[in-house]
Amino acid sequence: MGKRSRQRQKNQTTGRDNRDNAGWGAGYADIVKENKLFEHYYKEQGLVPEGEFEHFMDAMREPLPATIRITGYKSHAKEILHCLKEKYFKDIQDLEIDGQKIEAPQALSWYPDEQAWHTNMSRKIIRKSPLLEKFHQFLVSETESGNISRQEAVSMIPPLLLKIEPHHKILDMCAAPGSKTAQLIEMLHSDMDVPFPEGFVIANDVDNKRCYLLVHQAKRLNSPCIMVVNHDASCIPTLQINSEGKKDILFYDRILCDVPCSGDGTMRKNIDVWKKWTTSNSLHLHGLQLRIAVRGVEQLAVGGRMVYSTCSLNPVEDEAVIAALLEKSEGALELADGSADLPGLKWMPGVTSWKLMTKEGQWYSDWSEVPTSRHTQIRPTMFPPKDPEKLASMHLERCMRILPHHQNTGGFFVAVLVKKAPMPWNKRYPKLRKDVSSSSAAQTGGSQVAPAPADIPCVPENAMDEQEGGGPKEKVDGETAEEPPKGASLAREAKQEGVCGPPPNKKMRLFGYKEDPFVFLTEEDPVFTTIQSFYDLSPDFPKLNVLTRTHEGKKRHLYMVSKELRNVLLNNSERLKVINTGVKVWSRNSDGEEFGCAFRLAQEGIYTLQPYIRSRIIAVSVEDIKVLLTQENPFLSKLEDNAHAQAKKLGMGSIVLKYIPNPDNPAEPQCPIQLCGWRGKTSIRAFVPRNERFHYLRMLGVEVFRDKQGVGQKERDGEKEGKEEAEDQVEKDADEEGAAVNEEELDLEMNADENGSSEPKTDSSNQGTSS
Repeated sequence: MGKRSRQRQKNQTTGRDNRDNAGWGAGYADIVKENKLFEHYYKEQGLVPEGEFEHFMDAMREPLPATIRITGYKSHAKEILHCLKEKYFKDIQDLEIDGQKIEAPQALSWYPDEQAWHTNMSRKIIRKSPLLEKFHQFLVSETESGNISRQEAVSMIPPLLLKIEPHHKILDMCAAPGSKTAQLIEMLHSDMDVPFPEGFVIANDVDNKRCYLLVHQAKRLNSPCIMVVNHDASCIPTLQINSEGKKDILFYDRILCDVPCSGDGTMRKNIDVWKKWTTSNSLHLHGLQLRIAVRGVEQLAVGGRMVYSTCSLNPVEDEAVIAALLEKSEGALELADGSADLPGLKWMPGVTSWKLMTKEGQWYSDWSEVPTSRHTQIRPTMFPPKDPEKLASMHLERCMRILPHHQNTGGFFVAVLVKKAPMPWNKRYPKLRKDVSSSSAAQTGGSQVAPAPADIPCVPENAMDEQEGGGPKEKVDGETAEEPPKGASLAREAKQEGVCGPPPNKKMRLFGYKEDPFVFLTEEDPVFTTIQSFYDLSPDFPKLNVLTRTHEGKKRHLYMVSKELRNVLLNNSERLKVINTGVKVWSRNSDGEEFGCAFRLAQEGIYTLQPYIRSRIIAVSVEDIKVLLTQENPFLSKLEDNAHAQAKKLGMGSIVLKYIPNPDNPAEPQCPIQLCGWRGKTSIRAFVPRNERFHYLRMLGVEVFRDKQGVGQKERDGEKEGKEEAEDQVEKDADEEGAAVNEEELDLEMNADENGSSEPKTDSSNQGTSS
């Protein structure tokens, strides 16, 4: 037994070494990038232009370039781009490793403002050069602090085609892992001077565990306008909002419908798709994809846009779903032409004819050819429409298919739908009847729009009023009636009195972790008494938007959401499973009352909160920030005269350190910087998480680098004292990291140093502060 165990351990070690030395595609040496069925299927479909199929297959076998995106809404985006171009990309251009010249990263030609870049460098190459190792650490650090996202190029396309405005209400139906959601949030915050945009993003995913991955992505952006929910997208509940004193149904201005798919466009990075791919994958997913898309357009406002996308090249998952959706809409939807929206992007127009193939190799061109035994797997909606006029009116050529060999990307499909009128099955308000399926859906906010593909009949237009149940025309009558007629309220009352109504609603079943409640504070809440006076909050501060996560006991953290998300939360608590929302703005400081306020400012919410704070602000210079971020607890005298004088006037406690750019000095950062800090007895310090600290230092021209031996941070252009202290500080950070100290403890619970200063500790430490 022991011998076998040692042998297994030896084999595992060898495998890991092979993986480390293999570069791109590492760990998949045993997977042959061949699938004859795949090649035969796509050759027959004719999706790839004539003469290009070999190039297409060669590209599919090549590793996918790494792609990064600079977050666009942060005011620091231009500074990050400048840092990348001047510090890293220039050096990489002239670099050779093992005689191979490294290709410098290139901007994606179709992404606005040079905010997205791709590079062919593998992990193996990055590890071989200290210079590239620094570049890698820069990417990791900036990703953690939310200033850079590592995201596949084609994945960036759908949010761009949505044309987001700050006032839009947005639903991301299948959001995890969250890279597209992050783009949506950035677009909402295009104007950084507006702390609370009117719009919001509701990001949904059916997988409870993946929702927490989604929360992690969204939290990096510190937005009060994001809510993460956990529902099946094909029956995501209809939400209500309070509009001018009356209940109204929430319709979204923009919906991202990035549905689950077979993923054959991702073969370049998901190598196991090569051996797992079969045509039955698409046949199994088509019904779900159509149900999700139907549910999406039901919740879309008239005049709104929905982007449907997949990382599959298969027409059964792509054009077939769009064609079925357009046919069911009876003119309420139309495909928008997105050809001019992304200049520089190469794409193929959607196809109007395709065939189906079983995994045994049997082809079908029409529903009439399908034997009865196959009717449960193959449905009429999977085939192109027969009527040539109807097919032409759909304009399926407006769909966009991105092929890997055209611009060295993954494979992708995207279509933009615009809603011109209410969906035909939403036009009539529900009648009171014994068939309760639709009316119960209306009351619970649930949906009956998830029949199996076999249950979705093609109903003639003139049969609209005759249909009683089973099809999409009837199934969602109740929940999203977009123009309820007069007397609708009477109908509701009749239901409530049980005249002809449904049985009592069943309580919504919740799966996964039980979340803490979201409890909004009142304007009279005693917690605001000291906060108001200590920070001198402006009269327009929205106290009603502040929430906490507990009904009882001390409030540990206070969060803020936008007014619109508050409206959604308050009116849908029974029908919505919320995983996370809001941005943290204050944290309880144990025994902090002795400093005048029990709550200290939180760095996550400083850009949201600061516009309302009128006191405890210290204007700092570039040199002041360098001192604050490289020294542990500098004496007040270390600050320049202006900041020193301001600090002396303030009592101990939480403060805002604010840098305002000087347009006359372009060498300095040209974006505002706001940091949370603490004014101690004789010293001052910044409360900034490690990665954000490194981010700000880089923007100020200080190079931050931790080598593989954990030596620490190096400041090249600072003064000698600052350099030594920076190195000492990061050595200390590295030691604490080894002891498994988390970031919050590292940044917020360090002990007082010889300067005699003391800092507040988080409530979890259960220790007070002293001075």
